[in-house]
Formats: sequence, C-alpha cells, structure tokens
Amino acid sequence: MPLAESNLSEFLSRLAEVAREAGDIAMAWFRPGARTAAAISYKGGGSPVTEADFAVDRFLFEEMRRLAPQAGWLSEETADSDDRLSREDIIIVDPIDGTHAFTRGDERWAVSIALVEGGRPAAAVVHAPARGETFTAARGLGAFLNGERLAPPDRASLTGAVVIAPRPLHERITQLPQNISIAPRMPSLALRLVDIAAGRHDLVISSPNARDWDIAAADLILEEAGRGLAEVEGGPLTYNRRSSKRGMLVAAPKPLIEETRAIARTLSKGIDWS
Repeated sequence: MPLAESNLSEFLSRLAEVAREAGDIAMAWFRPGARTAAAISYKGGGSPVTEADFAVDRFLFEEMRRLAPQAGWLSEETADSDDRLSREDIIIVDPIDGTHAFTRGDERWAVSIALVEGGRPAAAVVHAPARGETFTAARGLGAFLNGERLAPPDRASLTGAVVIAPRPLHERITQLPQNISIAPRMPSLALRLVDIAAGRHDLVISSPNARDWDIAAADLILEEAGRGLAEVEGGPLTYNRRSSKRGMLVAAPKPLIEETRAIARTLSKGIDWS
C-alpha cells in the first residue's frame, strides 16, 4: 500500500539518515586525492568493486529490511532475484555510485537509495558524503539539497544550454545550431543527473546500458525539481522490471525533454556503443 503523505515525509527523513550512515561507512575507506584504503576486485566486465561497496550494501540491506520490510530489493552489489518482481514496493540502491572515482580519491561518488511504489520512485536520496551534499525527494513533496528546496528551472529553450554527454557525441554537439556547450563528465551518473536539479548544468545525455540502481533515486529528485528523465526510445520510465538495463537516456527541464530526446536520437545515429 502506498505511503500516505505524512508517512512518506517521515520515511524520507529516516531514509536520509540511513544514507548518511552508509556514507560514513564508505568514508572510512575513502582517501581524498589518493588510492582508497579498501581492497579492490574486478567484475566480469572489468569494473571495480571494493570492500566498501560490499560493506555499505550489507548495511543498507539490513536497515531497509527494518524500515520497509514489505519491499523487495535490487542492488548493484547483490545477486538479483525474481522474488522482487512479485512485490508492489521495492528498494533500489547503488551502495557507491562512481566506484572508479571512489578508488582514486575523487569526491564525485554517491550513495543512491530509492523506494519504488507501483513502478515509480516515491522517496529518494542521493548522498555524496565527500562533497557534503544530500539530495532528497518524496513524491509530491518537492526536492531538496541539504534541506533547501530545489526550484524549477527557468530555461525556456535549449539555446546556450550546458550538457554532459558521452565523448562520441561531443563533435556532433558542437555543430548543433542551439550553441550547446559541453561540461566535463561526472563519474557518478546519479550525481550527473541530480546536478541538473541543482542548476549546475542543464542537460544530460547518457549512453546505453545504465541500470536502474544508477537512476531510480535521481529520477524522482529530477521530477520533483521540475526536470525530467527519459529513455530516448520508449515510454515513461517504470521500475521493478525483469531487466534493470536501460537504453540511451536524457535528462532536461520538463518543457524541453521531448526536444532533447529528438536531438539525442539524431546525434546517436550510427554510433557504435560497444
């Protein structure tokens, strides 16, 4: 059963506390500007995972089992199970989004947690402990950065917008008539997205193969801040599907999301993403 507004507010408050505690666990291994103190191993595709990822994952699983015992579970660092597909509610987490950055002492990583009800995020936190930033949102209650409400954007067109996009698209973007400029890439996709809500850039184009744990929490924060997140192809984003993999994504102010999708569709023609 969906949480009532008052209960949702209380749930978000506790969710933010859990995210901060998780961030404190990860920070025990983080070394600013230096290699992490955590042991590093590598997944099948070559991406790193550390003992900090696993420690945060275990902590979040136990805490969320107490906070939302009815909910299923989907995490980057936990083996997936079909059990979640039968649940109305699900917790989706990325214990450390931006593990590459974490291992190098780069502060641009985050703990990402979302409660999904009926296929859409209802409460979300993206916590970047090394940056001292906590983004929060609850359905219908707004989005916040460190307790300050994030305002809807005032951008009325894509002319002069600032985008973060995959490198294979950069040359094509510079040739667009809208004079869109390119910002440096953020290692954490969750932070790339919520930084739009904070007004640090205007658009994100993401290459295919992001996963639900990368985007679920950021999705709600964007929505509650007057921005949108969408796949370039397909309908509205829903969660707790059998596959957690996503196609090419765009994020933009809501009035500009369809134009941004169309541009991304054109820009990506003929690109080999493999």
